[in-house]
Amino acid sequence: MKKLENKRIVIAGTRKTDEISKIISNQGGIPLLRPAQGTTTLDDSNIEGEITTLLSGSYDWLIFTTGMGLNILLETADRLGKKTDFISMLKNSKIAARGYKTVNVLKSLDITPLVRDDDGSTAGLVRSLSNCNVFPLGAKVALQLHGDPAPLLIKFLEEKEASFHEVLPYIHIPPNEDVIDQLLAEILEGSVDAISFTSTPQVRFLFEYAQNKGVTKEILDQFENAVVALAVGKVTAQSLRDHGVQRVILPETERMGSAIVTLGDYYTK
Repeated sequence: MKKLENKRIVIAGTRKTDEISKIISNQGGIPLLRPAQGTTTLDDSNIEGEITTLLSGSYDWLIFTTGMGLNILLETADRLGKKTDFISMLKNSKIAARGYKTVNVLKSLDITPLVRDDDGSTAGLVRSLSNCNVFPLGAKVALQLHGDPAPLLIKFLEEKEASFHEVLPYIHIPPNEDVIDQLLAEILEGSVDAISFTSTPQVRFLFEYAQNKGVTKEILDQFENAVVALAVGKVTAQSLRDHGVQRVILPETERMGSAIVTLGDYYTK
């Protein structure tokens, strides 16, 4: 018998859904696509302006929090015919990075960040920045965010008296209401066995919708008893816990494939 035999597993993300569905199916599970977020880039003129400002050398530090955001900046620089200049600017900048995807994008450019998180989270990045002796008071910082607030990072920069500018290559938009309504109903009915979350906006949008419907307690009860919350990594897991979910399954290696394997192990232990 396969580890996820007949388990109905919701995929709340929007990326690599075919790949994730195949992993679930190979373990005997039934993948259900219920995207709990939408992603959109900001208008091109806004991002192009950010590229120009970054290339001007106005900042002492660059902080990148997502690989996707950094890739959008690189693609925009390429479209403007300034990719070589942009990469050169990165190589000559003091960079702090959060997350393995961000670090991997930098690595592909032969760039190693001066500071990176110690556990893949924003809190881990703040710890690393706090413990390093190279981040000065009053620094000018370009802070690339990812559509969700980063209060810990903002608080750190404010305590350091930094002058920071938020760069938003993309923002998250709410999911299709029919889809999130269906997902909420399935959770309440207990007709799904697990939900795989790959980012914090998915968690935020689900619980915002539950709150608007007045069923937050019922949703939390279901996560406690009938529906397993699966997180791709520590950041998403912490968001689930912050929203009141006590039982959260997550892999040691922050990859969706590893998360599905971990879920299978959870069901068969």
